[in-house]
Amino acid sequence: MTQTKAPKNRPNLVQALTSDLAHAITSGAIPVGGKLPTEAALTEKHSVSRTVVREAIAALRADGLVEARQGSGVFVTAAQPATLSPFQALHPQKLSSIIELLEFRVAVEVEAAALAAARRSPAQQEAIFEALEQLDRAQAEGRSTAEADLAFHAAITTASNNPRFGQFLAMLGKDAIPRSRLSDVALEQADPDYQNKLRAEHRRIADAIDARDEGRARDAMRLHLFFSQERYRQMLRAAQ
Repeated sequence: MTQTKAPKNRPNLVQALTSDLAHAITSGAIPVGGKLPTEAALTEKHSVSRTVVREAIAALRADGLVEARQGSGVFVTAAQPATLSPFQALHPQKLSSIIELLEFRVAVEVEAAALAAARRSPAQQEAIFEALEQLDRAQAEGRSTAEADLAFHAAITTASNNPRFGQFLAMLGKDAIPRSRLSDVALEQADPDYQNKLRAEHRRIADAIDARDEGRARDAMRLHLFFSQERYRQMLRAAQ
């Protein structure tokens, strides 16, 4: 299969980096008075341009989280933004917050999957299957599959051809996949077969969209997110 690469959307990159840095601040990983990594370091670590880094820092400044000190760098001035949106206030390591988010995702992504089945282009379908291949590669190499998992769901929202679905997922960022904040070892101990289960569920969703079967796509996505809720109840209890 020929690999197709979707162009990177700068607003989404800015939002993702802003979310990552804000989480580092609100979680205490970068404490009040602490200094943010340099612009060059952030550019290299997150594989984004300097413009993206500057816009993300500007967003943090607007929220009152950081301030720039000439000749010294950017420093954290507050542990919480002046105001938090409901999604920014998520606590991805709390069971109740994870379940709430997955329940809400059902309401959004079930319909996105159905629209993708009805509207997807051949290139968009190829992107969905490519995301599946990335999941397989990550699993085979023993790497975290969280990033590839998010890419799979993002490809489906793109294939819905309604940009609002993609904007919703971009707003959640990596917290849309709660296990990105959890220990892979703990998850494997809780359910050694969870990766294979995820793989099968994702395959059913992709195949339904490929077949342009809206009803089957809805059912496959609904079941996937329902099973995810059940897995996190088990996994988080085992990890605690």
